[in-house]
Amino acid sequence: MIEKHFFLDEADPVLFYGPANANLRMLKALCPKLRIMARGNVLKAIGDEEELAAFEELFAALQKHCTKYNLLTEEDVLDIVKRRQTHGEAAEGVIVYSMGGKPITARSENQRRLVEAYDRCDLLFAVGPAGSGKTYTAIALAVRALKNKEVKRLILSRPAVEAGEKLGFLPGDMKEKIAPYLQPLYDALQEMVPPAKLQEYMTTGVIQIAPLAFMRGRTLNDAVVILDEAQNTTSAQIKMFLTRMGTNTKMIITGDRTQIDLPPTVRSGLVEALRILQGIPGVAFIEMTKKDIVRHRLVTRIVEAYEQEARRKRDEAAAGEAQQNLS
Repeated sequence: MIEKHFFLDEADPVLFYGPANANLRMLKALCPKLRIMARGNVLKAIGDEEELAAFEELFAALQKHCTKYNLLTEEDVLDIVKRRQTHGEAAEGVIVYSMGGKPITARSENQRRLVEAYDRCDLLFAVGPAGSGKTYTAIALAVRALKNKEVKRLILSRPAVEAGEKLGFLPGDMKEKIAPYLQPLYDALQEMVPPAKLQEYMTTGVIQIAPLAFMRGRTLNDAVVILDEAQNTTSAQIKMFLTRMGTNTKMIITGDRTQIDLPPTVRSGLVEALRILQGIPGVAFIEMTKKDIVRHRLVTRIVEAYEQEARRKRDEAAAGEAQQNLS
């Protein structure tokens, strides 16, 4: 008899073993010639060499499925043992799977353009209104790249601009003060990466979430790097960020030109970069619209109402200027 250890280095043990260890019990029932024991992220199997070799192949298939779909059910275990197609494998156009195995796909034409542009270009700009899915889709693409071992790190950043509140009045140290600005990025990741795995990635630096100021002086290799809320960068900040790009790196910059929180005298770095970088090979520009909004239907109406108000103010300003010229 031979003893061999198998490590869950990719899949979350909680998902792999199933509720109340249901998957583990099924695995033991389906491999009666082996003694299988589990502790933490290690499975120990005892049996003859041939049975262990077959189990090693099965274990790898189960871990791969669990990592890809963020789900492993008793039905999946049985299908993989019987070498049948699992339910998840039948889905098409999936970027990545959320917790619980729900497929995350592009839900609008411009989201699909963003997914397609990711494969062609190393630098992407996704600009559009709130709720158009630009950040969520970008993070899904980044998580997919990490799961597929195309990159070694995900780096997510935001400028810590004081949108109506002062950092100094927030409680805690600087890390705690900045945390609320980065929470939307955590929220998206928590939907796509198991909690234990996300904590591990954060601890080991595989996934890094940091304010834009922390990017200075770094060279970012083998990574997908996302800059969110880029409309709140200055010209110097976005230039600094863009020049961090290293080998085997993709950058996705997202922002909304209608939600600039910079002082009126400061020009948005995103707006300037969109103008300067037009026509450069390897750079893609995806313009989202209110048709791409995938949040509550009221979000579309809110965006439309604010657009109408902005047009009204522009018309009033133009009329006032014309009146002044006539007088």
